[in-house]
Amino acid sequence: MEAAVSAKIDDQLADKLRQGFKYMNKFMVLMWRLGFGPWFNKWPEGWGQIMVITHIGRKSGEKYKTPVNYAVIEGEVYCIAGFGKIADWYRNLLANPEVEIWLPDGWWQGVVEDVSQAYNRASIMRAVVTASGFAGPMFGIDPKKLDDHALVKATQNYKILRIHRTCALTGPGGPGDFGWFWQVATMILLPMVIFRKRRK
Repeated sequence: MEAAVSAKIDDQLADKLRQGFKYMNKFMVLMWRLGFGPWFNKWPEGWGQIMVITHIGRKSGEKYKTPVNYAVIEGEVYCIAGFGKIADWYRNLLANPEVEIWLPDGWWQGVVEDVSQAYNRASIMRAVVTASGFAGPMFGIDPKKLDDHALVKATQNYKILRIHRTCALTGPGGPGDFGWFWQVATMILLPMVIFRKRRK
């Protein structure tokens, strides 16, 4: 009975965390669309290394954008689904593995593969959790303190995804597509500032 109650509490906490991340994710995607994506990656020890994955909903067929922490290992991009197989974006990627990713250095088309059972799971997990900045230690997973065995055990429900980049993308719809906002804001605010100074 106690185990059942504990599992229910854990599920409720996980659900609340997932809902909280959804709001934070919207903010992060907006920052990328405004052109701030590379700036967030200037402080990997804090924010972590962040990319945005554009994926197709397995039921709706609509496009969704999800920011996640990532690491590049031997030229391949890796990320983890910390909530495991219950994460909607993870299930979308399994159903539709062709994705687009926004990295600080560009916009790419790619193909996703679940490599959770990889022989080098510990080293991949350590690289991605380290690249997650504050998020790993916040959830009690400090890659600097845990050995490989403890790290694998603590992340046994996490899913590891490898994204193989197939081609570079350009044009509308990529990171910074709201960059025009700053031009419009400058055109509106600058005359107001100048006019105000002249009135004084």
